[in-house]
Amino acid sequence: MDKVVHSANEAVADIRDGASLAVGGFGLSGVPNVLIDALHRRGTERLSVVSNNCGVDGGGLGLLLAAGRITRVTGSYVGENKEFARQYLSGELELELTPQGTLAERLRAGGAGIPAFFTPAGVGTLVAEGGLAWRYARDGAVATASPPKETREFAGRAHVLEHAITTDFALVRAACGDRHGNLVFAKSSRNFNPLAAMAGRVTIAEVEQLVEPCEIDPDQVHLPGVFVQRVLELTPDQAADKAIEKRTVRG
Repeated sequence: MDKVVHSANEAVADIRDGASLAVGGFGLSGVPNVLIDALHRRGTERLSVVSNNCGVDGGGLGLLLAAGRITRVTGSYVGENKEFARQYLSGELELELTPQGTLAERLRAGGAGIPAFFTPAGVGTLVAEGGLAWRYARDGAVATASPPKETREFAGRAHVLEHAITTDFALVRAACGDRHGNLVFAKSSRNFNPLAAMAGRVTIAEVEQLVEPCEIDPDQVHLPGVFVQRVLELTPDQAADKAIEKRTVRG
């Protein structure tokens, strides 16, 4: 039952070229930076990533992106990551844009064993009708477009069929975890982390604080250890290293 690994390198050692990853985080909050750094050092490539966004320039998944290690992204937000936008528009990267709530539910459904579900989000748009540019050619033409999806009416309202997501691995970050893999997330870092963890066949969690089993009140557990296979305890410096995306000053 002790799922603790002793280093980030050990935690990601079996993530091979071509693997699919669900990665927690939203912007710079709750991003498993230590595990991503270890994967970057390992040189793993041709990765398919499922994440709300793909990091920022020079940080998080942005490190793997800049190194050309990611070939496909399923996400909902390009944001201000200029390299992400450049690779997508130049045809170097395939991108499946998905409504944010739909992405969250696709991950949750994958973890819950639900193969697909209907949602009204995206009805009447290219999300349902097909034709979204997944990959561009180098001349700017659409090389690969999204296919049309099944739609069905429920209670007089149209819904589109969305398929669940499961991945080979998941990388997440938690404020606290025990040796059995039970996790607690702090504030907004809860975001996509529990959902990504559910979707991974092998889930690796970096935790800012490691405690012994039974030290976390069961009512306070955000993600039960059944979804987690490996736990990495961060050093105090790693736990405290949290970047700020936009610094504002009150006048």
